[in-house]
Amino acid sequence: MSIKINVDTSQLENFFNCVDNSTNDLKKELLAYQKGIGIEFLDILQNEIIRKHVVDTRLLLSSFQLGDKNNYWKLTQGKLTLEVGTNVEYAKWVNDGHNQNSRFVPGVWHGSRFEYIKGAKTGMMLTAKFVEGYHYWESAIQILEKMMPNIMENKIKNWLKNNFHST
Repeated sequence: MSIKINVDTSQLENFFNCVDNSTNDLKKELLAYQKGIGIEFLDILQNEIIRKHVVDTRLLLSSFQLGDKNNYWKLTQGKLTLEVGTNVEYAKWVNDGHNQNSRFVPGVWHGSRFEYIKGAKTGMMLTAKFVEGYHYWESAIQILEKMMPNIMENKIKNWLKNNFHST
């Protein structure tokens, strides 16, 4: 006596086809995701510079870029590493704080705002002191760390939805 059992595996075949198709693009999606996190971090960093009233010019604010090897910081979380750099040499001093030497700075006062003018006969005298840093870098990291679980969860949900939807 023989027993014949028929099993419908069409859904399983469909699943395996979805897995095969989706894994081909997974690496590209993860690289794009990593770049997206970097762009999100740059937005947060710029918002922190504005929120903390760090500068009244756009030079520092617009100077940060992903992968810039000049004056860069590394942000590593698990296997994700972002390199963010700036061509503004004083960015680290503004973030961390620095010792200010006593010196004359040429320029002109416009009410409470000082405008640096190279070679001007008027200006201001800086006193020697430690200038506290604004720590905008650390603030941006803390904000990103709080956001990461939700960002990651949404990314995984979207990836699953796009790659394993039922037909």
